[in-house]
Amino acid sequence: MDNCFAAVDIGTNSFHMIIARLKSDGSIKIIDREKEVIRLGSHKGEDLSFISDEEMEHAVKVLSRFKNLADSYGAKFRAVATSAVREAKNKSRFIGRVEKSTGVQVEVIDGRAEAELIYLGAEKALSLADNNVLCIDIGGGSTEVINVDRMRTIFAESIKIGAVRLSKQYFPDYTLTNEKILQCNNHIEFLLKDSIEKHLENNFDLVVGTSGTIEAIAAMILKQNHEKVPKSLNSVIFNKSQLEIISYEILEAKTKNDRLKIPGMEEKRADIIPAGVLILNQIFKFFRIKEVRVSSYALREGIILDMIRKLQSHQA
Repeated sequence: MDNCFAAVDIGTNSFHMIIARLKSDGSIKIIDREKEVIRLGSHKGEDLSFISDEEMEHAVKVLSRFKNLADSYGAKFRAVATSAVREAKNKSRFIGRVEKSTGVQVEVIDGRAEAELIYLGAEKALSLADNNVLCIDIGGGSTEVINVDRMRTIFAESIKIGAVRLSKQYFPDYTLTNEKILQCNNHIEFLLKDSIEKHLENNFDLVVGTSGTIEAIAAMILKQNHEKVPKSLNSVIFNKSQLEIISYEILEAKTKNDRLKIPGMEEKRADIIPAGVLILNQIFKFFRIKEVRVSSYALREGIILDMIRKLQSHQA
């Protein structure tokens, strides 16, 4: 099947794969998807500096399963790794072990490339080509912030703040204290100031948010307002005051079990969502954001669109 593509996002919080078919009108149809929560770099060492043997073993099993599924569709396959792998001191060992055991060649991309692929996905999902857009993606290991004005990149920043990274650093047992929340907030503020202060004068037509943390927050806000949570959150909008209300609820729930009582809370995100919500609040504050529109497409879809684009330019 020449028009079938598989993209794997080897993230810090989880591994995702989507398999998509290119339709005759140029759009893509997702025909299968897989997800496995693997917290790379969360077991050993400081920060996200070391991938443990257990994490490697888990990764090999998951990628082997993903590859077999992609092969059953005859899909062209691409596996991309982000912050946890690019920062790991034993990155080469991880890549070598994965290739030897599964045949999968892991492509490690830098933060700018990651931001641009995320935007490529969001642009397709929300038809953003004629807009000046700020796009935010809060991952497990890093946060990507990219400004694209009518398909021209103005800036792309990858900041070392992510939901898994900050949880490991400030809430290692996933229990919150006011002191640790304050310390985490100050750390986020310091790193954001360092990375994006120079871009604060930029104006945007709209702000788009992608990936797990932002989708989880959007779903909880809908639940809180007694609205139905759709299968796809694409185009769902939430505003600053809604974010503040849900943030207060999350940060007041000091333990993971307390957070699981919040309507719409995902079980596998209840431990790391406080760090994610602190990051998003600070970004809202820095850029004086009033509302965010959710894109259900992000890095994985961007990888597939990039594969299609390269294939088509090669054929031309």
